[in-house]
Amino acid sequence: MKKYLEILKKCPLFDRIEEENLIKMLGCLGARVESFDKKYTIFTEGTPARYIGIMLSGSAQIIRIDYYGNRSILSEIRASEVFGEAFACAEVTSIPITVIANEPCEVMLIDCDHILHTCSNNCGFHQQLIFNLMKDLATKTLIFHQKIEVTSRRTTRDKLLCYLDFEAKRQGRNSFNIPFDRQELADYLEVDRSGLSAEISRLRAEGILESRKNHFSLL
Repeated sequence: MKKYLEILKKCPLFDRIEEENLIKMLGCLGARVESFDKKYTIFTEGTPARYIGIMLSGSAQIIRIDYYGNRSILSEIRASEVFGEAFACAEVTSIPITVIANEPCEVMLIDCDHILHTCSNNCGFHQQLIFNLMKDLATKTLIFHQKIEVTSRRTTRDKLLCYLDFEAKRQGRNSFNIPFDRQELADYLEVDRSGLSAEISRLRAEGILESRKNHFSLL
């Protein structure tokens, strides 16, 4: 586990937990590491919601597929980020989403019960861990509301500009990369890909933005 310490120290779940305590905590929590190839399913919709995942390397996407097979990307998971915690903490009977690896990745899996219920060792840093988990859930709620604000816009143009505005503010500049290709961006915005491409072309022609692949500049 020691080789993952640097990335784990950046994980919000372990904020304000000293390195020596972190090593002890991972053993106490029964944490394990699994490797996944590109396009491999990490969490499958319909399976029991039991584990919290931490991305150690690589990246993945959280997606939802409806009854008709339409795919919507809910969010991107990058190194040091936590996923699956809301469903595990809520003790839902099954996960309503799917998590798929974008690239070869390593994931730490922790049984949520080991976090929510203190062990017999009565570790003093366990309370900090629970506080960090609640803070992480609150942050994810804000991100979820942002997603709703984007997809609730009426037109493809408004959805795209709303999303790009959020990204510009998040990254602190008007020229930036997004984590999606064209199809993935269409899936995130919940719009048709051809309609999205046409709208991007119109916005370029109007001098509102410039774009090349996943790089955008707001003019």
